[in-house]
Amino acid sequence: MAPKRSILVINPNSTESMTNSLIPLVDKLGFDDTTHTFFTAPSGPESINNEDDAAESTKHCLPSLQSTLSKHDGFLVACYSKHPLVPALKSEQTIRQTRKVVTGIFEASVATALQIIDPDERFGIVSTGKVWEEILSEAVASMLGTPKEGEAGRFAGVETTGLSAVELHTTPADEVRRKMKDAVKRLLKKGRVGAICLGCAGMSGMDEMVREACVELLGDAEGGRIRILDGVQCGVAWLEGAIRAGQ
Repeated sequence: MAPKRSILVINPNSTESMTNSLIPLVDKLGFDDTTHTFFTAPSGPESINNEDDAAESTKHCLPSLQSTLSKHDGFLVACYSKHPLVPALKSEQTIRQTRKVVTGIFEASVATALQIIDPDERFGIVSTGKVWEEILSEAVASMLGTPKEGEAGRFAGVETTGLSAVELHTTPADEVRRKMKDAVKRLLKKGRVGAICLGCAGMSGMDEMVREACVELLGDAEGGRIRILDGVQCGVAWLEGAIRAGQ
C-alpha cells in the first residue's frame, strides 16, 4: 500500500482559534487518503494586518517549521497575501531537493478564479482592512504580470470590510454580516464579476453571507451563479492535485 500523502496547513499568525476554524473546511473536501496537519505560529502577530506583520510572522514561523519539512509532501500558507513565507519555504534546501510543493491561499484562489470564470467575466476579492485594497491589487498585478485593475480585464479589484482577521470573530455578528455584505455589493457593482475570493483566512466559512449579498443585489438566478472561493479549500485542492501529478 502506498504511503498516505501529507499536507501541512500553516497559519502564520499566533491565533490558534483561527487555525482550528480551518479544520472543518479542509475535512469538507473529502480527501480522506491525505493526512492534513495544522500549524500555528508559536509567537508573533496575532493577526496579520499589513505587509510588516507578514514579514514578522515569517521570522517566527520558519525556525519551528524546519523539523517538519521532511515529513510532508505539500505546504499551504494560510494567509491571504503575497506572504513572504511562501518563497521562503520554496527556497529551503529540503523542499528544493525533494520537489515538494508550496503555495499560499492567495495564489491558489486567484489561479482557481481565472480558470472557472467565463471569458467575459472578472474576479474580485473581498478582504479585511482598507490597507489590503492596495496590497492585494499590487499582488494580483505582480502574479498576472499586468497593470492593477481595469486594464487587466480579468480583475475587478478589492473591496474591504474595515475589520481585522481577529475582529471578524470578535465583532457582533450582525455588524460583521453588514460589513461583509456591503463590501461584496460594492465589488459586484464594478460589473461582470463571476467569482469572489474570500481575501482572508479568517473569512473561512463566511460564504453564506457573501451569497446573500449576491442574491440581494443581483437576484436569485444571477446571484446564485457567482462563484465564491475559499482560499484554504482552493489551496488544499491545488496541493492535492500537484502532489498526485508529481508522484
